[in-house]
Amino acid sequence: MAAAAALQQTPITFQSRSPSSTQLRSRPSVKFSFCTGVKFPKLTIKPLLRRNRSGGGASGARMAESAAGSYALALSDVAKSNNTLEQTSADIEKLEKFFSNPDVVQFFTNPTIDDEKKIAIVDEIAESSSLQPHVVNFLNILVDMKRIELIKEIVKEFEVIYNKLTDTELAIVTSVVNLEPQHLSQIAKEVQKLTGAKNVRIKNVIDPSLVAGFTIRYGSSGSKLIDMSVKTQLEEIAAQLEIGDIQLAA
Repeated sequence: MAAAAALQQTPITFQSRSPSSTQLRSRPSVKFSFCTGVKFPKLTIKPLLRRNRSGGGASGARMAESAAGSYALALSDVAKSNNTLEQTSADIEKLEKFFSNPDVVQFFTNPTIDDEKKIAIVDEIAESSSLQPHVVNFLNILVDMKRIELIKEIVKEFEVIYNKLTDTELAIVTSVVNLEPQHLSQIAKEVQKLTGAKNVRIKNVIDPSLVAGFTIRYGSSGSKLIDMSVKTQLEEIAAQLEIGDIQLAA
């Protein structure tokens, strides 16, 4: 496969190319006891066939999603062939954190900055983060093909592929502060009981607006939610005071 061959190369130099064209809220019984230089061949990637969704204005988003999925699939194929799926997943998490910085995204998507400068930054990322060679190649290809703006979508698509390949349930735990590892481990065990998944991956996201407590989102596209935040409890109390009649005890 051309994509796999390209990703397995060691990057040194490049030839320029033209760029390629109802929240389900559930409250199951869950108990928590804690408190709060090589020239690359042309990259060819098979497009993913996806079910059309409603909404005419979403066609551009669907095309971007399909492209991101194709790149993610190509990367996962290389990882499987190299038997480095777990390491590649860890590298993708590093890239997700790095590209969460808006300044980094702006730098790599700025058309006035030479690709050579961007490749130099990729080399710095690779060295500082100990990225695998095929992951570094992957970044270089995105720069060379003018598709680096897809990196966040590619990360999401790769996670979906990885989770399917490894029977892994992804749970997003949102809290006011970072939870301790033992607390996240306990949450992972509870999510595993609820889903029956072989593995559970936890991502801890910070949201100060929750006031206290936490939420757990899991399931297909994060469709299931366990909300144990003080913010939601306060909102429910406020709703009851505004809508329900106040009754005094006899």
